[in-house]
Amino acid sequence: MSTSDNDNDQGGGSGDMKSNEKECTSCEQTNLNNITEGIDSVAIKDDISMCAACGEEGNSDDMNTCNKCKMVKYCNATCKKKHRSKHKKACEKLVAELHDEKLFKQPPPAEDCPICFLLMPILGTGRRYKTCCGKVICSGCIHAPAYDNQGNEVDNEKCPFCRTPTPNEEEMIKRTMKRMEVSDARAIYSLACYYNEGLYGFPQNYTKALELYHRAGELGHTEAYVSIGYCNMYGRGVEIDKKKAHNYYELAAMGGNVNARYNLGLEEVHAGNFDRALKHHMIASRSGRYDSLTEIKKLYSNGHATKEDYMKALQSYQEYLGEIKSKQRDEAAAANDLYRYY
Repeated sequence: MSTSDNDNDQGGGSGDMKSNEKECTSCEQTNLNNITEGIDSVAIKDDISMCAACGEEGNSDDMNTCNKCKMVKYCNATCKKKHRSKHKKACEKLVAELHDEKLFKQPPPAEDCPICFLLMPILGTGRRYKTCCGKVICSGCIHAPAYDNQGNEVDNEKCPFCRTPTPNEEEMIKRTMKRMEVSDARAIYSLACYYNEGLYGFPQNYTKALELYHRAGELGHTEAYVSIGYCNMYGRGVEIDKKKAHNYYELAAMGGNVNARYNLGLEEVHAGNFDRALKHHMIASRSGRYDSLTEIKKLYSNGHATKEDYMKALQSYQEYLGEIKSKQRDEAAAANDLYRYY
């Protein structure tokens, strides 16, 4: 064919245009057949799809969909069953790729302290949950001088956020139960921990703790998913199921939980999946997990990571420190030798 595409754009003969259109249509059909073969259906229009088994067109909303990958359309259950063996391998590959894309996505940063508006430290010693107002406050603001509304002297026995006096044990439990009534995930998680450890007069009850962990997790508390994973890993209130434990660690990691991310990194190292381990630890170190930085150094020493990987992890961890450090938090850490927040 002697006439170029540019020539057609500039007003070539109508016969050449029809010839090009016919050839392009043939190419498109060939590509369409290649794409649909053994993989999935292709949308013809916004609401029309093609059955991956027989090629028949149908309304996308009315067609059967592959239960796993959610990407393949079938005109009926018979076609779906017929195509299952042919689609299985491609389906599993696609599901794994989509899962990893979600799993290794950099999670959003941790929340900020509601008082100083600095990034919250990941360590529990760097923050505290207040049952009076349901706020999580950083150690620096807990430790910093705070005055009541009358301008009296420093009163560190009051909540820095809502100025409510610090409760005794009995009042703390009442406040926790009250916070649970408004579906406060952290309050529910706290009560789960009380049952798990048998604290504050609560009987040790792993089954009850697991029930509350699930409730807190459904409300978005990622630490609850870590605890559920632990329960499944060691048989606390449920039979040991390491696969299920791994799945809950992944849920927590995707929600931004650094401890779960670190655990997954260790699991991948033990399984010999060093590339996946490196991905987990790179994300965890950027989120403030110093142990993950140490693990990346080990991977580098053993030839499973590059010098650039380690330097990038070190730089990202230092960026995290720069985001969380403050004079108030340093003073809080110095007030108690064991009070670390990073």
